[in-house]
Amino acid sequence: MWIYIIIGIIIIILLAALAFMYNSLVGLRNRVKNAWSQIDVQLKRRTDLIPNLVETVKGYAAHEKGVFEEVTKARSNLMNAQTVKENEKANNMLTGALKSLFAVAENYPDLKASQNFQDLQLQLAETEDKIAYSRQFYNDTVLMYNNKVQMFPSNLIARIFNFTESEFFETEETERSVPKVEF
Repeated sequence: MWIYIIIGIIIIILLAALAFMYNSLVGLRNRVKNAWSQIDVQLKRRTDLIPNLVETVKGYAAHEKGVFEEVTKARSNLMNAQTVKENEKANNMLTGALKSLFAVAENYPDLKASQNFQDLQLQLAETEDKIAYSRQFYNDTVLMYNNKVQMFPSNLIARIFNFTESEFFETEETERSVPKVEF
């Protein structure tokens, strides 16, 4: 009689541990999805600001057509990106295009003094900060999730229920180089 009670308690403990591991994997997977959507929200905000910025600069620098086309194309690529890797690539392309746009703005003192341009530049800088924070939060969440997917014994549950590792949001090699500052 006691043996059945002990076996029953062991089975209940094992089922509870299984349920706990499964639920923690689901929770972490959902946190990864939420963290990604936070990045997506900030990227959307940035893509919404860019047309206003381009139009403001266009008014001062009409002959800089190539820069505007590059920014527009990069923005479009970012809006159409589906995966983390596509998003990384499009995001890096847009960052480069915006650097070119701001370089053009440097040649126009009236533009740099324009309140509209300054406001847009400030909003874009704030958005870039939020994007950086969101990426960091996303990568931290992916790390926790991937650890859970890989570590014993939760890796057994992950394999059974087809939990797969998530991709980190990484920076392109060209973005890692130290910028050269000259005075």
